[in-house]
Amino acid sequence: MPRRATLLMALAGALYLTAFARDRATDWVDATILPPVLAETSVEMLDRNGALLRAFPVEDGIWRMRPGPVDPRFVDMLIRYEDKRFWSHSGVDPAAMIRAAGQALWNGRAVSGGSTLTMQVARLIEDGPTGRWSGKLRQVRVALALEQRLTKRQILDLYLIHAPYGGNLEGVRAGARAWFGKDPTRLTAAQAALLVALPQAPETRRPDRANTNAEKARNRVLHRMQRHGVLSSDDMQAALIEAVPTQMRPFPRHAPHLTDHALRTRPEAQTHDLTLDGRLQSRLEGLVAQTASEAGPRISGALILADHRSGNILASVGSAGYQDARQGFVDMTRAVRSPGSTLKPLIYGMAFDQGLAHPETLISDSPVMFGRYAPRNFDGMFRGDVRVRDALQLSLNIPVVRLTNELGPARVMAALRDAGTQPKLSGGAPGLAISLGGVGLSLRDLVQLYATLAAGGQGPVIYHDALSVRAQTTRTLSDVAAWQVADILSGLAPPSGAAAQGLAYKTGTSYGHRDAWAIGFDGQHVIGVWLGRADGTPVPGAFGGELAAPLLFEAFGHLKPAPTPLRPPPPSTLILGASELPQPLQRFQPRSAAFEKDPSAPDLVFPPNNAVLETNGGPLAIKLRGGVGPFSLLADGVPVLTGLRQREFDIPNPGRGFSSLVVVDARGASDQVSIRID
Repeated sequence: MPRRATLLMALAGALYLTAFARDRATDWVDATILPPVLAETSVEMLDRNGALLRAFPVEDGIWRMRPGPVDPRFVDMLIRYEDKRFWSHSGVDPAAMIRAAGQALWNGRAVSGGSTLTMQVARLIEDGPTGRWSGKLRQVRVALALEQRLTKRQILDLYLIHAPYGGNLEGVRAGARAWFGKDPTRLTAAQAALLVALPQAPETRRPDRANTNAEKARNRVLHRMQRHGVLSSDDMQAALIEAVPTQMRPFPRHAPHLTDHALRTRPEAQTHDLTLDGRLQSRLEGLVAQTASEAGPRISGALILADHRSGNILASVGSAGYQDARQGFVDMTRAVRSPGSTLKPLIYGMAFDQGLAHPETLISDSPVMFGRYAPRNFDGMFRGDVRVRDALQLSLNIPVVRLTNELGPARVMAALRDAGTQPKLSGGAPGLAISLGGVGLSLRDLVQLYATLAAGGQGPVIYHDALSVRAQTTRTLSDVAAWQVADILSGLAPPSGAAAQGLAYKTGTSYGHRDAWAIGFDGQHVIGVWLGRADGTPVPGAFGGELAAPLLFEAFGHLKPAPTPLRPPPPSTLILGASELPQPLQRFQPRSAAFEKDPSAPDLVFPPNNAVLETNGGPLAIKLRGGVGPFSLLADGVPVLTGLRQREFDIPNPGRGFSSLVVVDARGASDQVSIRID
């Protein structure tokens, strides 16, 4: 066979063998069964601005977070340091492997690694061995398969999710949050270099346990970046003197009760976009914790801040401390407790709407009995006639019970439901005591109720899951009645030491001093505060006005420097003094008063009405009570005596049979009885 033909056959054979090997290699790669690449990542709770409120660790307590936006300089430094041909190779970099093998032979030890970022991803997602040839071969196979099935950006994202950063930290976001307390969107050169160096030896370079090793590894990255032109000499020198962190920072855990509930409600969601304001949430959590600590060792607290224009929750504090010894795990924004006097504004507003009263109406604060129920004021005193405005501001019990009796407890319960609350009764039908706290409500309910008052009697539903959903409650009060209530509550003096902020607010103390409440609003926001013991035991000496009101005013101070003005009065509002009011509104009277005898009118005590008397023809004894003298007495329509001052006297016998006796006093008030004389 000629030489030329032999060479051609040899070349053909070589090409065949190469093609065969390539095909077999392709088949080998194609047949690769990849481990799962969609690893579980932490569920994240974000505030209204996208800031992280809380993240939940994945299985085994690992912090593994989706990468999100990452500082481009970090990515550039990572690729330059770990795998400079990442964007061009097919998963394996032969030049890097040959270089690493040569350095190892020359130095007698491993000097640099030949693994590409894709091979590192293969090891991380499979959690396989790295030192044995079989392990390396498996990494090569998986890396080649990854390059066939994923884009370079997807492979890089897998690295950014899985790279180890010490302890239970995986992924660049978890690493940046733990070591720098921030997301890796904007990093200093020193921070980026440390995040590049840590995954190579995450345990022996942990900054909190091996700070010197961490600093040396970081500095090696910085020097190489300067040599490669990624950093200027000045930038490198500045980065070299930047301190390496010495401890791991905790992940944020704001609004733990609310975020626990959000996770239970939507466990399938990876990201929860909440309406909370992270900065306000953090401040108010600290404020509640401080107030509760100063109030006593077993005192807890809760607070809700909402925008009553939109219905959005801006802050929700469920306890004084999620893991403290005050049963902090109990969410006191949802606990059903006695609301004390905080329902009184609703009842007065309903009375205004029903035409029973006006803020300037006089109402009696005097002893009264409703069957067996005899309400008493908190201080045990009676003040006689008071203006309705003063009765509400002084939080008197007797006037509001009089109004509740006239309105009917069932109507008050219906109004509470119309306002979006969920009142709870211990059993049976509602009684008059509901106006003094004899019904179960939560802090969430009270914030909803006061948001309705603040919004003019019909407000948005407050979404306590902190979801931005728009819905309206049923109209509870007219806009006039709601304004009148707000106007009265805004006239309350602020707590001692608090600035006069023009807030409309009400305090309450439940029976036995178990709960101290303060709820207030301005033209845009409503805040509700509760302080007490989570187990419901009494707190001797605790009053809403002394314990909860200062916290309410401080919370508003953290919210903004000055309150938003309250709504102006609606055009139809009747703004008059007591003497200028229509006669029926000058003094509160039950509707049945028109059919009842005037208690100040004269009363014919004897003879009683329908009496049958035997007089034997003698004079008839008369006894009077009440009325204003002088008196006149008529028998069967004929005047018998006039100008009488005494209240006991005799008149001539009217004779046998039926007679009608009428007594008339100086004001024209009268009383009448019918008698029969045998």
